[in-house]
Order: sequence, then structure tokens, then C-alpha cells
Amino acid sequence: MARVKAKRQYSSALRQQQASQTRARILDAAQLLFTSRGYAATTMESIASEAGVATDTVYASFRNKAGLLHRLLDVRVGGDDAPVRLIDREGPQRVKAEPTQHGQIALFAADIAQILERARPVDVIMRGAAAIDPEIAGLRARMQGFRYDNLKQFVGWLADRGPLRGGISEAEAAAIVWTLASPEVHGLFRDARGWSPERYLAWLEDTLNRTLLE
Repeated sequence: MARVKAKRQYSSALRQQQASQTRARILDAAQLLFTSRGYAATTMESIASEAGVATDTVYASFRNKAGLLHRLLDVRVGGDDAPVRLIDREGPQRVKAEPTQHGQIALFAADIAQILERARPVDVIMRGAAAIDPEIAGLRARMQGFRYDNLKQFVGWLADRGPLRGGISEAEAAAIVWTLASPEVHGLFRDARGWSPERYLAWLEDTLNRTLLE
């Protein structure tokens, strides 16, 4: 009986791993086609063909194209497809536990810079899709709200360690971080000005220290 149970658990784990790999292939294919053809011109059928799976598999995994784009951004932000909120992941939790404000900003800047490197290309896709698709526009607005809420949590952790510069409120500080650490600003430095990831990170950390701390 123990052998049968172990075999079933192994088989179940293997199926889950295979399903995860299939979803990852679909997401990679979708990002490639959304980038090269545009969101509107990309069909679920073309994504399935690029990923080497049946079209029904794409629908079963993501329901529709908007759902696929939403999941693509979630996975790129989180770094994997684990069902864990961003704020509960290792990076933010290390920021929360860090005992000094300057240390918190250093950890935050490093974590958010990595996230932006992964996720900004998908945000660019979503921004373009939002201009023509009301469903995507609403989705992106909600996700911007979630991003602000997460950054307000970070500011709260920072305020727990000491005062903020000039007595600014946590809401104002969160708005500042929301802007400085945005995909738009990241794109201006990385693409328009050709900055390296290292230079962007150094700028972000220095600017957050100068703007938020005494």
C-alpha cells in the first residue's frame, strides 16, 4: 500500500510539473507573439502553434487572451508561477525585516529593479493593448492600484524604522516611490538613455534615499 501511495504521489507531482512546463511554454510563446505582432493581431491559435500545444490547452489554461496576458504579467512580476502574493515573497519580506532604513531601501531597490527587468516588456504590451481593449485597460488600472498598495506597504515598513524626510506622509511617500520605481521611468533610463541595469539600480537607490530619508 505504501508503495502504491508513493507511486501515486510521484505520478501526481510529475503531472503537475509537466502542466507547469506547458503553461510556461504558452506564456513564452504569447510574449514573443505579443511583442512581434502586437496584442490585437495575436490569436490564441497562433500562440498554441508557437508553443506546440493544442488550442484547447491554451483556453483551458488561461480562459481567454486577456487572462493569458494577465497571468503573463503576474508570472514575470513574481518570477515564477507559484500562487504567492508579491508582498509575501522573499524579497519584500527581507525588506520588511531589515533593521535600518538605508538597508531597507537598498534591498527594495535591488528587488524592484529585477522585477522591472522581467516585467516591463509585458507592461509595455499591456499598455498598448489597453489603448484598444477596455478589458485590458480596466485590468491595468487595477494592477496599478495593487502596485501602489504594495509600495505603500514598503513605505510603512520604512516609517516603522524612523522618520521620513520633512515629515512627509506615508501616502505622499508611496506616490513618490510609485513614480520613481515605475515601468515608465525604468524604460526611459534603460531604453531611451541606454543605461545599464547597474546604473539604473544605483540611481534608484540614491534617489530614494535622498527623497525619502533625512
